[in-house]
Amino acid sequence: MNSTRAARVAIVGAGPGGLTCARVLQRHGLSVTVFEREASADARSQGGSLDLHPDTGQAALRAAGLLDRFHALSRPEGQEWRKVDHVTAAAMEQEWPPGDEGAGVEYRPEIDRGHLRKLLLDSLAPGTVRWASAVSGATPPGDGTCRLEFADGSSEDFDLVVGADGAWSRVRPAVSDARPAYTGVAFLETGFDDSDVRHPGLAQLVGPGTLVAESGTTILFAQRNSNGHIRVYVAFRAPQDWLTAAGLDVDDTAAMRAYLGERLDGWAEGLRYAMLDGDRGFANRPLYALPVPHVWEHVPGVTLLGDAAHLMPPLGVGVNHALLDGADLAQALVDAEQVDDAVRAYEELMLPRSADLAKKCEEGLRHLVP
Repeated sequence: MNSTRAARVAIVGAGPGGLTCARVLQRHGLSVTVFEREASADARSQGGSLDLHPDTGQAALRAAGLLDRFHALSRPEGQEWRKVDHVTAAAMEQEWPPGDEGAGVEYRPEIDRGHLRKLLLDSLAPGTVRWASAVSGATPPGDGTCRLEFADGSSEDFDLVVGADGAWSRVRPAVSDARPAYTGVAFLETGFDDSDVRHPGLAQLVGPGTLVAESGTTILFAQRNSNGHIRVYVAFRAPQDWLTAAGLDVDDTAAMRAYLGERLDGWAEGLRYAMLDGDRGFANRPLYALPVPHVWEHVPGVTLLGDAAHLMPPLGVGVNHALLDGADLAQALVDAEQVDDAVRAYEELMLPRSADLAKKCEEGLRHLVP
């Protein structure tokens, strides 16, 4: 049996869930190494803004001792949510006007993903993250440990390997044969920089939070990020090869704008501007999800958290539960005397919780994009 106090713990993936797990472990004096395939913390953009919920994301950051620092970085005004008419752009619904904390709505301030990741990275001991360390697989030999295999042909043995490496996890096959499947929904993304100065009409329309407009099976989301950046998405149901079938190249901005111009025919000019006049080109973001429920038989020496464990449609809960997974797994390791007991306790808590949540997200996506 492997003692938790002397355990060699490897976390694969320097995303929010993995970093939260590492932070809580270090707070309690346990050793951990995080392996990340990216070359550095600044190798790529970390994506848009997200809201952290009190009983999941915020609870995890409290366990990590980072809640006050999160609140200092967060944008409470980003909670505002506006739904507008797609023809007139007139407001139809609005939630969380700034400062309206008595409306019976949870306090869920927004934070940019990049800012959250930096907050977590800065909280770790120097050298915790090994950058440019691409993992190719994980093999439990059956003695309660796990061998981590790297793309360069090397390997290392650990008492516990935690797959926190996202949708296309290289660790997941050690416990499950499941692979993400296309949900039938595609997102197209574009963006605006320095919008308050360069795109004031759009900035005023979107406001401090999120704008939503829909018509039939087409939905537009515009989301305020920090530093005046606005991310815009159009979501719709489509075959996985819809770009090829339509004869489109996502890198051909002019052709993509022509296609979207037809799709948004009859929409208010301000909403058309949001999708057709961005400062950047387009990114195609098909949505994938793991089977519901995604569960596995316990395998000593290895487990999963976050998207590696329960990839689901992005309805505002994925990162929150990845953070909670990380904190719960770390606390289980702190509380138990043996690694395997800790992992079993964590999986008994996480798997039913994530199965229930994934089912709700699956149903929510069908409702959101008919």
